[in-house]
Amino acid sequence: MTDRTRRPATFRLDDPHVTVMDGDDDIGRLARGAIRITPEPEPQLPVAIEEPLRPTRKGFGWGTLFWSALGGLVLLGVGLGVANLIRDLFTINDGLGFLGLGLAALVALALIVIIAREALALMRLATIEKLHARAIAVIASDDRSESRAVLADLLKLAHDNPRLARARSALQAHAGEIIDGADLIRLAERELMSPLDMEARRLVSVAAQRVSVVTAISPRALVDMLFVAAAAIRLVRQLAKLYGGRPGTLGMIALLRQVVGHLAITGGMAASDSMIQQMLGHGIAAKLSQRLGEGILNGLLTARLGLAAIDVTRPLPFTALPRPQLADLAKDLVRKKDDEEA
Repeated sequence: MTDRTRRPATFRLDDPHVTVMDGDDDIGRLARGAIRITPEPEPQLPVAIEEPLRPTRKGFGWGTLFWSALGGLVLLGVGLGVANLIRDLFTINDGLGFLGLGLAALVALALIVIIAREALALMRLATIEKLHARAIAVIASDDRSESRAVLADLLKLAHDNPRLARARSALQAHAGEIIDGADLIRLAERELMSPLDMEARRLVSVAAQRVSVVTAISPRALVDMLFVAAAAIRLVRQLAKLYGGRPGTLGMIALLRQVVGHLAITGGMAASDSMIQQMLGHGIAAKLSQRLGEGILNGLLTARLGLAAIDVTRPLPFTALPRPQLADLAKDLVRKKDDEEA
């Protein structure tokens, strides 16, 4: 056993007096004057992983059963009414009967196409949501094979976007290289999401400025509410299309529910209120009239809704790129107001 009072000395690992032992090995079997080395375990550093902030979908409930059954009854009633109408038309005149039958066939064909498009849009949105969750899991597990599967699905999703042609070719060139799973997801985020994030920030800023200007000059509160609602729906649809989703009517309803749920989870409105209070506390309210202040308030709320929509519609989490901040958009709004007043 080594003496604690002796001076430090150098030695070689291949020295016969040096013995590498674990902590549980018996020390008594060592020879006198032997040097014992116990390797320390490597520290496991924590990895910061973004938690999924998207609202989790609930399972099949009674509300879904109610609306499904009610929709089925309405469709049966409409179908029975159309059948009776066509029968009455044939009773009156054969020409009218065939005309009604042709129109009913066209309505049925259009309905089938609409349902198919809505189903494809919902499947595409579900694919984006699953890609987001899979990317978070790959960053946590550093699974190389799963990261390449996620990359392949991302390239399929971005295939129709011409602005990502260079990014797709760069990622396809890196696909065969030896890269860790988490690093490959971060590389895909930098290549694919960087131009889309810039465009998304521009869309949110433009929508917030438009809402701010219109609500500042609008004479009626009802007009303000309608315009803000229309601008919010249009912004969510634009962001969904930008990141690869093509929502229809049902898809927009689902997206709006997820965006509102995301705001409820992250406390987005409270963050917006604190930001507004901070801005007003720095004397900005003294420079603005009441209507201009209301315009900035509505613009900030629209911007916060847009940021939540980015989190919901983006197929990859924010790991390698910074998340857009409400403070930057607020500065853009105030700068826009200052330019208008000047």
